[in-house]
Amino acid sequence: MVRQKIQIKKIDNLTARQVTFSKRRRGLFKKAQELSTLCDADIGLIVFSATGKLFEYSSSSMVQLIEKHKMQSERENMDSPDQLQYSNLHSEKKTCTMLSREFVEKNRELRTLNGEELQALGLEELMKLEKIVEGGISRVLKIKGDKFMREISSLKKKEAQLQEQNSQLKQQSEQARVLNEFEGQNATEQGQSADSITNNRSLVNSQQDYNDSDTSLKLGLAFP
Repeated sequence: MVRQKIQIKKIDNLTARQVTFSKRRRGLFKKAQELSTLCDADIGLIVFSATGKLFEYSSSSMVQLIEKHKMQSERENMDSPDQLQYSNLHSEKKTCTMLSREFVEKNRELRTLNGEELQALGLEELMKLEKIVEGGISRVLKIKGDKFMREISSLKKKEAQLQEQNSQLKQQSEQARVLNEFEGQNATEQGQSADSITNNRSLVNSQQDYNDSDTSLKLGLAFP
């Protein structure tokens, strides 16, 4: 019996189509495995069914095969100057467009944070904006509180240092006062001692003068 050749067209019957897909997929993967084994070739197959389900086969790592394919495509593009220039211009244009959109979006977000152009926002967007603002305010208050506490701690340390310096200055002043009083007392006592010595010397000299006068009187001639 001669095997009838199947006409290559879409199978209308859903069940028959799914059965055919399953059989042909397994056969395709089997042939790919045989080709890879016989010829030592790297093979990667990616198949999506009509329902979007993914089926794949690779003789090695699928990621490595994809990267290899990507590098080969880039190398082929670099071989052509016109293609390379077009690729660079296309990449720059794409980057410029992306940056322009990002700038517009960030500028709009900044205006909404400043309380501008809020009429066009919906209720959900306004609630989201409110949460963002509240979160920002809480962070600002926390940072401000931390700075206040650090400033207070620094001022307390400075106050303690000033009090310690003031105490040291008072001690030094008291010691200087006591020393001055002691030196003044010593100077007074030394002055009194010097006066006593001077007086004693004067008394001694006077006594000697008296003795000399008395002796001269005794040795003198008698009056007639």
